[in-house]
Amino acid sequence: MSVARVVVVDDEPMVCVFLRTILDSAEDLEVVDEAHDGAAGVEAVRRSRPDVVLMDLRMPGMDGLTAIERINELAEPPNIVVLTTFDADQYVLRALRAGATGFLVKSTPPEELIGLVRTAAQGHTVLSPSAARRLIAASTDSLSARDRARELVAALTEREVQVLAGLGEGLSNAQIASRLFLSEATIKGYVSRMLDKLGCVNRTQAGLLAHDAGIVGTP
Repeated sequence: MSVARVVVVDDEPMVCVFLRTILDSAEDLEVVDEAHDGAAGVEAVRRSRPDVVLMDLRMPGMDGLTAIERINELAEPPNIVVLTTFDADQYVLRALRAGATGFLVKSTPPEELIGLVRTAAQGHTVLSPSAARRLIAASTDSLSARDRARELVAALTEREVQVLAGLGEGLSNAQIASRLFLSEATIKGYVSRMLDKLGCVNRTQAGLLAHDAGIVGTP
């Protein structure tokens, strides 16, 4: 059985203890390290090479957003899930644009948390229901962000745009493959090439860019 390695970064030690207790209760999850500020979190990732990082946003010194950016500059960065009490639109969007693959509130029930961390370890986007509702409802306020997204998407082929639209809907490679009558391996190749073309570090960033460009729902 494969065990997903997890690093917890939160400035409240009791939160780290609580998360360790919950996650270590699952046979396929293991908290291998913890840190109490962003800078220490980056070092913990370098030291422990986890599959998933649970990252608080508001911490003394280096905050979570900066730490996410630093971690994604590393070779083969882990999947980073923001875990915080704040679920306001601007935090969801800023964290995802910084390179997080998901966003969970600290009130997420333990059993649900375990399942979502498992999902994150597989490289999929995870959003708590409240965060998902806010993200879906949020619109892009920045004209420059929309223009930049549309310029990047304009350089893609028609098929790549269709795949990107699927990412924007949160579909898996298998679901996109079924929709487009292609193999899952072919879709995986499209996604990998698109991430390079778009300058995105993960599927979540690419999906957010699809929303910015207004292509979600493109047939």
